[in-house]
Formats: sequence, C-alpha cells, structure tokens
Amino acid sequence: MDMHSVDPVVLGTSGVTAADVVAVARGGARVELSEEAVTALAAARGIVDALAAKPDPVYGVSTGFGALATRHISQELRGRLQRNIVRSHAAGMGPRVEREVVRALMFLRLKTVCSGHTGVRPEVAQTMADVLNAGITPVVHEYGSLGCSGDLAPLSHCALTLLGEGDAEGPDGVVRPAGELLAAHGIAPVELREKEGLALLNGTDGMLGMLVMALTDLELLYKSADITAALTLEALLGTDKVLAPELHAIRPHPGQAASAANMLAVLKGSGLTGHHQEGAPRVQDAYSVRCAPQVAGAGRDTMAHARTVAERELASAVDNPVVLPDGRVESNGNFHGAPVAYVLDFLAIAAADLASIAERRTDRLLDKNRSHGLPPFLADDAGVDSGLMIAQYTQAALVSEMKRLAVPASADSIPSSAMQEDHVSMGWSAARKLRTAVDNLTRVLAVELYAATRAIELREGLTPAPASRAVLEAVREAGVEGPGPDRFLAPDLAAADAFVRQGRLLAAVEPVTGPLA
Repeated sequence: MDMHSVDPVVLGTSGVTAADVVAVARGGARVELSEEAVTALAAARGIVDALAAKPDPVYGVSTGFGALATRHISQELRGRLQRNIVRSHAAGMGPRVEREVVRALMFLRLKTVCSGHTGVRPEVAQTMADVLNAGITPVVHEYGSLGCSGDLAPLSHCALTLLGEGDAEGPDGVVRPAGELLAAHGIAPVELREKEGLALLNGTDGMLGMLVMALTDLELLYKSADITAALTLEALLGTDKVLAPELHAIRPHPGQAASAANMLAVLKGSGLTGHHQEGAPRVQDAYSVRCAPQVAGAGRDTMAHARTVAERELASAVDNPVVLPDGRVESNGNFHGAPVAYVLDFLAIAAADLASIAERRTDRLLDKNRSHGLPPFLADDAGVDSGLMIAQYTQAALVSEMKRLAVPASADSIPSSAMQEDHVSMGWSAARKLRTAVDNLTRVLAVELYAATRAIELREGLTPAPASRAVLEAVREAGVEGPGPDRFLAPDLAAADAFVRQGRLLAAVEPVTGPLA
C-alpha cells in the first residue's frame, strides 16, 4: 500500500465523510490531527482529570465496567484497570479480518476520539494516527463483537497494538509482535490513564466502516447491473419500450427511474431491441427483463436510506460515558448498533434479490425454449459442447448463498455481561455477511455479462447498440473470450469478474452513454 497515494485526511471535531474512510482504509491516506481536534482533546481531558481527582465514583473513570461498574477503583489501580480492559476484551477468535476493515475500524475510532467527547489525551490520539500512517495493522479476528457496547473485541485488538502488545501486520504484510513494529517505526507504546482504555473500545466503528465500503462497492455494482440487464434484454431481442421515462414517472421511485434511464442509455441505437416483433411477436418480456428497473431501483433506494444512516453515524461521537460541553460526564446507550445493523441487513436483502433476478436472466439466455433463437446453453455444437451450462450452476450456487446471507443478523440478540447488556445488535455479524454478499454479487453479474456478450455475438446479422459494442470490444481485450467450442471456463469467468470488480464495465460504457446515474 502506498501510504502517500492520496491527500492526507485531516481530522477535526465534527466527524468525517465516507470518502475519508475509503481514502484511509483502501487508499492508504495519511491521517493528521487538526489544531481544533487537539484543543478539544485537551479540554475534555482536563474535565476527566478533574473528575478523577474527586472521591465520587464516575463510570469508566473511577469504576469497573459493565456488570462490574459497582466497584470503586482507587487511583493507584486505575492505570492497571485501563490496561486490563484492553487485554481481557481482546478475546476475538477465528480468521483474520481484512486489512481495509481494520484500517477503517482504527480510523473511525480515532474520529470519535478527536470529537472531544471521550476524554482521551491528545498524545494517545496522535499515537493512533501514527500507527495508521506507519501502515501497521492490528490482527483482528472474525468473531468477538455483538455490536453493542461497540465492536468491543475488534477494537480491543486494535488498542492492544497501541500498548505494544499482541500481533500486528507491518506494511510489508508480515505479522510480527506489535511491540517490535512500534519500535521499528519509532512509536512509543501508550500508557493508558483513566477512561482511555474504555474510550478506545466503545464504538460502532467496525460495522460502520464495513457499511461505508459496502455502499461504495454497491454503487458500482448497481450501475453494472443496469448494464448487464440491458445487454441481456438486447440479446433476447426484448423491447426497450418499457424503459420509457414517462412510464416510470407515474410510479415515482427515484431509484427505478435511474435504473431505467441507465438501461435506455445503454440500448440507444440498438438494432436488436424489438426485433422479435417481426415474425414471432411478444406482447411483453418476462419479469426478469421487464421489471429489471423496478428491482434494481428498489435496491438503489435502499442504498440511499443506508447512506443517510451512514452519514449520521459518521457525524457521531459514539462512546460511553461521554464528555459534554458543559463539563458533565454522562453514561448513555449511543454505542448500540441497531441503526447501522438494520441497514446492513437491508442491503444484504437487496443484493440477494438483485443477484436472483440477474441469475434468472442468465438462465433465460441459456434455455433454447425461452431465448428466442439462441443455441442451447450458447454452445457451439450443442450435445458435443455444453457451453455455459455449468457457469449458470456456479451463478445459482452464489445466489443461493446470498439468500442465506439475507437472513437478518439484527433480528437476533444473545444477552451478555451478566444480563447488564441484555439486548445487543449483532451489527458486526450483519456487516461481515454483507461483505460476502457484495463479493458474490460481483461474481453473479460477471456471469450474466459473460453470457449476454456471447449471446449478442451469436445474433449474426443484427447490430448491437454502440454502448454494447464498446463492452464487447473491452471485455474481449480483457481476456474474456467469445463464442466457440468448449474450453476451460474458469479463467474466462475470473476475467469477467475482474472486469466488473475493477469498474472496467462501467468505464467501457460511459464514454458512449455519458455518466450513468
């Protein structure tokens, strides 16, 4: 990762943007603290220090945590208390979480710290930035967060690195003891003081980071789905009359109108659409073709809602207790992940349905009884050749998994912390399964792209739309081969997957159509 590939992200007290998260998590952007943030950090710390000097117990400052909050902790034990919460809560298990997720997790926790509502010292915040800027990535595990009281275990593994304990991955990709990595980059381990351990753990940062990145990926995939749907409509000699803007204006869902407009732009100038009306007229196309804008559009509107939730959370300071501007330090429940968890689950449902309709279109292309003149399975010599028969099997397997992943995690709750935390969000789990769903959706659309481009090329004597021709040229240059006898298919599918995943499908179309919505 090039740690200087994009402009630095400067943290203030009022939150960050989705673009900031992506820049740090994926682009390796440097993180800097503004003077405003440092001033707010110091002011809030002064309030915590004053409370710590008083005999009255204050949660997280001079007491234990969770169900153990009834015990007053003496001053000489408070540093140990903060170290212990980090060590004991770093209890994750399972496979390692992806580097971009951990970077988003650390960055978003630092965002809240810089709000001035946590009471963390400026030097701790600077160390968090230094670790990010050094390309040091704590080892975080798949399991351990219930999405309530924050993503506790994942954030604890990150905080453990700040103490110079546990394992982390260096910028070279090698996992080493965190203490060695800090020393190699001239970063001194942190000595935690009152409230600081708790403040490093208490946030929705992991689920929020994964939501932001999923929305970034889905924005590309929904545009890609409009393109593949248009290509399939064209390959099936379907009609583009159902895409007319006046039809969508009388059911004014904005996502639906955008998807229809995208499909119409891709199909502009096609010599295939409506061709079926000569000889074997069809009154209307199947739902998977005709209703493509309605399904993709509903998903787009779901994304718009999820984006609103993400923007609110990005502007939030999530901690417990929080330092208020009037000097009070108050307990609260803002760490509960329900708002984020719900939209993560909602996006998984929408992604599963988009994949499902794309698979149905693909199957229609391969079935000689429904493809309006295309060879069975788009095979070169059907019977001798199987064509794309098993590519559809793979697509169906992906869709089936996505339907299972659409079962909401946020509808579950398992009480924890001796019934103190008796209702949790499972938002981390919702985010983890959404990442898999987004990954699978990319592959499903790649299979539709592969089948549709082959089918268009098999329509000899008919001229596809200029945008379709641009896709055909670009996809063949990318190593996705066209019609012909059976060959080893997995490399073609992998190349199609990369073509969609890297945004090259959209890049091939937009010079012809203009920017898609």
